[in-house]
Amino acid sequence: MKILRAWPALLLPVAGLLAASVAVASPQLLKDDEANDLDLNTPEAGLPIVIGHRGASGFRPEHTLAAYRVAIQQGADFIEPDLVVTKDNVLIARHENALTTVALDANNEIIFDANGNPTVTQETTNVAEFRKFRDRLTVKFIDGVATGGWFAEDFTLAEIKELRARERIPNVRPRNTRFNDRYEVPTLAEVIRLVKQVEARTGRQIGIYPETKHPTFFAKEGTYVDGTPINKSLGDLLIKTLVRERFTNPNRIFIQSFEFENLIELQTQIMPRYGVDIPLVQLYGDITDAFLQPSSNFSRPYDMIYNAAQGADLNAIYGQLANLIPGGITPTTGYGALVSNPIIRYIADTYAEGIGPWKNSFLLRERLPQAVDGNGDGVAEITTRLTGEVEPFLAFALAQGLDVHPYTLRSEEQFLTLDANGNPQTIIDEVVQILELGVTGFFIDQPIDGVTGREQFLDSFGDDEPEEDDESTEDEDGLNVPGNIIILPGGDDD
Repeated sequence: MKILRAWPALLLPVAGLLAASVAVASPQLLKDDEANDLDLNTPEAGLPIVIGHRGASGFRPEHTLAAYRVAIQQGADFIEPDLVVTKDNVLIARHENALTTVALDANNEIIFDANGNPTVTQETTNVAEFRKFRDRLTVKFIDGVATGGWFAEDFTLAEIKELRARERIPNVRPRNTRFNDRYEVPTLAEVIRLVKQVEARTGRQIGIYPETKHPTFFAKEGTYVDGTPINKSLGDLLIKTLVRERFTNPNRIFIQSFEFENLIELQTQIMPRYGVDIPLVQLYGDITDAFLQPSSNFSRPYDMIYNAAQGADLNAIYGQLANLIPGGITPTTGYGALVSNPIIRYIADTYAEGIGPWKNSFLLRERLPQAVDGNGDGVAEITTRLTGEVEPFLAFALAQGLDVHPYTLRSEEQFLTLDANGNPQTIIDEVVQILELGVTGFFIDQPIDGVTGREQFLDSFGDDEPEEDDESTEDEDGLNVPGNIIILPGGDDD
């Protein structure tokens, strides 16, 4: 069953205009004393959805029940748990399987100080403070990138539950550090139970938007700290958990992945085996090959890199998709080779109900010669300006009836940009802009701003003017369609 969500009637002219333009142009479950009791009204079916990115990660350390709870209270329609697996086969919510990372030298060896301690580079847990877990410190290659640290797959769930979550980007979100070491690392089952508790208490149905992280690593390439193969299917564990928790309503779940094989296997093998059919979303990273191994894994789907390098039967894995890529699938195939109209059409016809592009991949930016202070706080943090160009794959996807859920909107100034006219965009401007382009939802770290932006966008179709005293409603400086948007050329066969 292919599930295509209805596009709101009031948005059809915008989506149609964009497509036409391209054608012409070619136990913390119950209480958080810091959370506000906000209105829990559910938006009408079919309206663009607000997805709490890792929860409300702008307000609480990401991937904690507290972050998910705040996202729900702020009006998010879906919450997003990224999923990795413990040694004893339990899915937990972490952005990466690395619980804390440490510095490596040029030879990919861990750097230790004079006291024998590693240099922590990023942490989402306090695992580095547990001397009894020092034997789990190691170096692994995750999707071709050498990574030092402690990894979820080397811990049992009981051991994971000894840890506490920490703010991942404290320099950006220092206020979130006051919540460090307060919250457990939740399991997927606990996230589902939280959503069920909200429904039982309020009547509001919240959706879950899980992502399988590094499925090729876990299934084929990765090893435990002792060197033995992991050999676990995240897709199978995910569906098994959803079935066990009785949370399989396809209107309340999307499953997303940056890899292609994982989603194809879910559609053709795993979900039929369990008798469920849940909508799938193909994520896209950077399409310009700007983030490549060995320093980054954001520009190429790792399953294709790995399978091509291993000499796997690519037609058996990917079907006709392998023949639609110019030059075929190789160890250097990037996301940029996977955004043509025929490939988008194949994805829509074969296995997915949506795509999730990085916002910078379709709304193009250029680097500013000097940073700009957009909010008047005396700190210049805006470093880019929109060119006014939109990549055509956005319209290809909308024309195929796919949901389009870009990521990630963030309210902090360093994540914002100037519009094509050189005016600073607010987060509300950015929400309105992408909705004007026809997207059907979006990931955001501050769901309350996403809800406000959506309301402002929807108000523009009615007679009501935004209230002047609403701080979240600001003059629109964003791009419109048409106007100063330039749709980049791209024909049917591009």
